[in-house]
Amino acid sequence: MNDMTKGQTEAKISEALIKFEKEFMGRGPKETVSFIIKDAIFVRLKGVLTPAEEQLAKTSDGAKLIKKTRVQLLESGMALFSKIIVDITGCKTISMHSDICTKTGEKIIVFILDRNLESRFKNEK
Repeated sequence: MNDMTKGQTEAKISEALIKFEKEFMGRGPKETVSFIIKDAIFVRLKGVLTPAEEQLAKTSDGAKLIKKTRVQLLESGMALFSKIIVDITGCKTISMHSDICTKTGEKIIVFILDRNLESRFKNEK
């Protein structure tokens, strides 16, 4: 990792995940924000559902199907996600947790890292 600030690092993570979503999932979120919190990175992506998924989400079975499919897609991309995080932060990903809300079209991803990334930025104001 170079001399990026905490905010620049968070922005770079968001940009990389937007690019990943576009390339891997076929479309990107409308808005993404990332937060570095000690040894975790919390990412909130808004507007991730496709128009077809929005229609499917109107039923309980459809919402369950979307969640199941999205979890499987995300897990299949875990190695790519981990590489993105290592490339930007220099930290390895110990685990990744994710959920999607089919009502709001939001998705969260939490990466647990092998060390406290936030401590690198302790001298910032």
